[in-house]
Amino acid sequence: MRFVILLTIILSVAACGGGDDGMSSAAVEGSEIARVAGCAACHGSSGEGGVGPPWIGLVDSEIELVDGTTIIADEAYLRESIIDPQAKVRAGYEITMPENTLTDSEVDKVLAYIEALG
Repeated sequence: MRFVILLTIILSVAACGGGDDGMSSAAVEGSEIARVAGCAACHGSSGEGGVGPPWIGLVDSEIELVDGTTIIADEAYLRESIIDPQAKVRAGYEITMPENTLTDSEVDKVLAYIEALG
């Protein structure tokens, strides 16, 4: 399965010439990982959100958690949310994000994609 994902990513990056809409190759790969891993089903095919929070404009924004506290959605929060989805749950999104089996490298690339979305 990982081979198929890796091959799909390589072919996608090659087809895009290493970037998409000015995104780095890591961000383009992160976009494909998000699609293949199922993240885009809830966060939107372009990061616009849906049953899951939007990724567009998320980085360094202030968000409210279900416990009423507010935090800045910095890299540490985003990484933690991908690795341990129930650690700090965002208010207004009652659907439980499933755990995943992304590698550290894949998480880095998904983070690059989220950051590229502004």
